[in-house]
Amino acid sequence: MIHAAFLIPLFPLVGFAVLAPFGRKLGRPLAGWLATAMVAASFVVTVLVFAGLFQRPPADRSFTQHFFTWLSVDHLHVGVGVLVDPLSMTMASFITGVSALIHLYSIGYMEHDEQFPKFFVYLNLFVFSMLMLVLGDNFIVSFFGWEGVGVCSFFLISFWFDRPAAASAGKKAMIYNRIGDAGFLLAIFLVFERTGSVTYTTVFARLGQVGTPSLVAIALLFFLGAAGKSAQIPLYPWLADAMEGPTPVSALIHAATMVTAGVYLMTRINPILHLAPDAAHVVAWVGAGTALLAATIATSQDDIKKVLAYSTVSQLGFMFMAVGVGAYVAAIFLMLTHAFYKALLFLGAGSVIHAMDDEQDLKKMGALAKVMPVTAVTFLIAWLSIAGIPPFSGFWSKGDVLENAWTLTPALWAVGAAAAVLTGYYMGREYALVFLGRRRWVERRPVAAAGPAHGAVPVDADPGAGGARGTASTGSERHHGEEGLHPHDPRWVMRLPLLVLAVLAVFGGFINLPFHPSFVFLERWLDPVVGASLLNHHYSTGQQWAFALVDAAIAVTGAGSAYLLWRRRSDRPELEPRFLAMAWFIDWSFDHLIARPSTALASFTAAVVEGRVIDRAVDGTAGLVRSSGRVLRRIQNGYVRSYALGLVAGVVAIVAFVLSRAGV
Repeated sequence: MIHAAFLIPLFPLVGFAVLAPFGRKLGRPLAGWLATAMVAASFVVTVLVFAGLFQRPPADRSFTQHFFTWLSVDHLHVGVGVLVDPLSMTMASFITGVSALIHLYSIGYMEHDEQFPKFFVYLNLFVFSMLMLVLGDNFIVSFFGWEGVGVCSFFLISFWFDRPAAASAGKKAMIYNRIGDAGFLLAIFLVFERTGSVTYTTVFARLGQVGTPSLVAIALLFFLGAAGKSAQIPLYPWLADAMEGPTPVSALIHAATMVTAGVYLMTRINPILHLAPDAAHVVAWVGAGTALLAATIATSQDDIKKVLAYSTVSQLGFMFMAVGVGAYVAAIFLMLTHAFYKALLFLGAGSVIHAMDDEQDLKKMGALAKVMPVTAVTFLIAWLSIAGIPPFSGFWSKGDVLENAWTLTPALWAVGAAAAVLTGYYMGREYALVFLGRRRWVERRPVAAAGPAHGAVPVDADPGAGGARGTASTGSERHHGEEGLHPHDPRWVMRLPLLVLAVLAVFGGFINLPFHPSFVFLERWLDPVVGASLLNHHYSTGQQWAFALVDAAIAVTGAGSAYLLWRRRSDRPELEPRFLAMAWFIDWSFDHLIARPSTALASFTAAVVEGRVIDRAVDGTAGLVRSSGRVLRRIQNGYVRSYALGLVAGVVAIVAFVLSRAGV
């Protein structure tokens, strides 16, 4: 079954090929079920190939399936094939598994959308592109998938393109990613120029003939591409705006596809980073800075999805920090657990938004745990996991990253630890504002039974806002003569993915426990790919317990402080400064210092350079030709005697010139 790896990307591609022309005819919900079945089939094949690869000896856990030659120009030969090894199969496993759950969830979430079939067309194409990215056996095929997920993200982020914010967010994501893609392309060009190949195995075998300056340049250029796709400083602002897309899209981008592509790429080129430690240290510090910066921003966001968006940016920073110190297993470990709890967080947020009639403001929620118990419990599990509370999965994976950061330098660990404290805090704040405290929304009641003030109904006031209990206007009429909201847990197609992901968020960390060499399955599994470049450190049992206790203390400090501060309050302006709510004004600065001056420059060049210089030069040339044509046209009068006279005059002029030159 191991040679059936080609079916892994093929199933989503078939789903796309069928749904693109026939999706509208299939309609709701059949189009969604077909798309989900295709990704689920891909997951089944991935599991079978994974099992077949696992049965092989570690030294034999890599093979390439070649399909056809794509390009063959002089010394450049690019084939299309898949590289099946522990890293690619690890990526494919959680991509297909989590994506299948998100597809299933989307059947319920998007059931009333008029563009239901088109949504699943894009989802299947998205998964196919991501699988080609991680399974490609060379840089060109991976770049094909890289661009594919970029295009699909544009389609999906701006899916509701009739909303100006969504259309703008899609364009913003495209532009930021194109900046990173320029780095990726330049890195590929330099790799081919130095090694004569773009195939992973050949390139890595020829690194000995590449000088250190070139290796540093290649690594940093690849990191530029990774920073764009995986939202690192300074190319991260697009990811927060990407929340304008449907919530399942956010879950897919943040948990299973796209943003993990940069981490995969940097792990794949670990032999290059190993030979270019200066570049690797840049990766580590940029990752650490991104983790801390995004965590501070998340502490003051009021949009339920933007908190999660900046959380993703921060968590990706942890992964790059691990890559930069050479802890590639820790980076992939965190990527795996992050896929579970971040997908759970986004899908849980989607359930809340769905129940709250598309409301996303945290300050207008509260007390939803009473009416949405399944969503509340699963969201709680995700919070405890991302915070790093033991024994949830995030405790093991994030602790692994911090331990490796300490090995390089305690300063790097300190930055990561600060970001980890804030992680528990901002996720605890979000949980408290959504599920705890008193409700800040109007409960749906029949209009006839409403209070005396024009349909006003009682609503619990927030003591933090300075009131006790009052009334609130219900707004527009909904649900056949009823007003307000009636939040409740979603139906089973949306609830089942929450439960499955909750289980994975609890037990996902058990694949790489540090207690005994026999428990570090993921490390032993990835050893054939990253073992030669892996950071080596040896801590005693006592030191490992000390790290574990400190990690637990960090998590409890962040989560506990959030619970104490926010469980009864929804308004603490002293903890939500405007500069954090505005994301340190970095996006605002980009807009005012780069975007607007560039737009003004473009307008100036269009009006002055284009209109007055280029256009006038072109028009002037045309006018000169036209005027000279009018003069010359008079000579062409059709009279032979005129032509003969002109010929004689020319001959006389030539003879006179020759005689004058001869001195006669």
